[in-house]
Amino acid sequence: MNQGGKHEQIELRLAESIKRCMKTTTVEKITVQQIAEVCGTTRQTFYRYFQDKYDLINWYFEQLLLESFAHMGEGKTVNEGLVKKFVFIKQEREFFTKAFKMDEQNCLKEYDYQLILQFYTERIKEKTGKALDTDMQFLLEMYCQGSVYMTIKWVLEGMKASPEELAKRLVDAIPDKLGQLFKTSKLIET
Repeated sequence: MNQGGKHEQIELRLAESIKRCMKTTTVEKITVQQIAEVCGTTRQTFYRYFQDKYDLINWYFEQLLLESFAHMGEGKTVNEGLVKKFVFIKQEREFFTKAFKMDEQNCLKEYDYQLILQFYTERIKEKTGKALDTDMQFLLEMYCQGSVYMTIKWVLEGMKASPEELAKRLVDAIPDKLGQLFKTSKLIET
């Protein structure tokens, strides 16, 4: 087995361990020692892969985003990527409910925002061949902040809307000027 595969297996085992810990303990009270014990490894092994428990949570969330948006650049739309993301979040409801309640410096909310902003910025640059101007960057940042806020609200209020409904609402909320750019970049349907 290659080294990358082995690393990812350990990282995934650690993620499963923190998820198991979250079933009985708040994130703030979970220790690295507890995660390592549930995983059947040591604290030293944990620290070879992650800085702290928040780094592990962020890594796991990044895996979600990478999976959700992996094919968007291959003709899939923002709506399809968002639906995949919300289906996954719903499947991992307990994990994300607890993770989004964190209000620490290294919290998932900010990490989600940074990843989504980076994703959209890179897709737009790939499709248009140029960086966003100041006004469009402002609209994108504002939209990403609102998107993250509404995702967290959806999770914390019990996920009453379906993933498809939430994705449609977020796509419908794209500001007009940004929506035009998304359409010409083929990130949303015309």
